[in-house]
Amino acid sequence: MSNKPASNPLEKRDAPKARPAPLPWRNWIGVIPFFIFAFLFIVLPSVTLLVGAFKDNTGKVTLSNFTGLLDPSILNAYWVTIRISLVTAIGGGLLGFLMAYAVTVGKLPTAVRSALMTFSGVASNFAGVPLAFAFIATLGRTGLVTVLLKDILGINLYDQGFSLYSFWGLSFTYMYFQFPLMVLVITPALDGLRKEWNEAAANLGATNATYWRKVALPILTPSILGSMILLFGNAFGAYATAYSLTGGFINLITIVIGSQIKGDIYYNPGLGYALAVGMIIVMSVMMAFYYMLRRRSERWLRQ
Repeated sequence: MSNKPASNPLEKRDAPKARPAPLPWRNWIGVIPFFIFAFLFIVLPSVTLLVGAFKDNTGKVTLSNFTGLLDPSILNAYWVTIRISLVTAIGGGLLGFLMAYAVTVGKLPTAVRSALMTFSGVASNFAGVPLAFAFIATLGRTGLVTVLLKDILGINLYDQGFSLYSFWGLSFTYMYFQFPLMVLVITPALDGLRKEWNEAAANLGATNATYWRKVALPILTPSILGSMILLFGNAFGAYATAYSLTGGFINLITIVIGSQIKGDIYYNPGLGYALAVGMIIVMSVMMAFYYMLRRRSERWLRQ
């Protein structure tokens, strides 16, 4: 017989747990550039905007900049910017989703998917002055497509009511970088749909339409809505494309901010900072919704 005393289970349960060893300070070196970047380009500009929003042109503390946000022209600028962001987010979201569906679930050739993903990666970052010039050269009053339609088919786009320099013309231009971004964001979610779900639905007698209506779309809805919110924020903060294309003819809030900060006539940096704070609030709300929807989508796809 062994003389070893029997172990007491209470002793094991009450024994203190070993604490994890602290991370060496060297492990933090890799993330130091991230914290520096975040401080210089996120924290510091945000604090500067918030402080500047409470100062007038003489440097005195004032609340007039925030009361100025209630001016009808400024409220209209916010409304126009929100409208164009909603239009391009919904339109670009639907078009991008259909394209991503075609190359993932639709089983198009791999070469088509590679070409679409490559184009989307480039086009989603193609904006500003080059994009405005490209559309002016293509669909401007003397653009290539405009002239070809007029000479060959006898169709004058501008006589039919179309104008590249209008609300819908600018929305059409924004679509060029909106739907590729949707393709890049929604493709992983479509790839995450498991074949077992479709097979199980088919074994239970569900048609493909029923599967999409009651299984796939409810799972993808958080990802789709979250991606559209991301598109909304992408259009809401655009400046260079709209300014280069319309010359400030369309009253977007980003153009108003630019005129207040560096303009010769409407020079009021404090009001421009207050307008930027308003944009940060709108973007923060939208990104909070995007974060919640993204977490819900990832939880579904992990199951």
